[in-house]
Amino acid sequence: MKKKQPTAPTRTEPVQSPEQLQEKIRHRAYELYELRGRQDGRDFDDWLAAESDIAGSSHQ
Repeated sequence: MKKKQPTAPTRTEPVQSPEQLQEKIRHRAYELYELRGRQDGRDFDDWLAAESDIAGSSHQ
């Protein structure tokens, strides 16, 4: 008889709408801007870093 393989626990995370996800990214990008002393000209870098932060936090 075969033993059943243990299954990985599933997480029940609420599904976010694209608008909710974009708002989280926008908020995080602004936080990064403020942490850098509100230096202009790096908005794209802040946005990409915020996307990475948000994506990383949703997979933990």
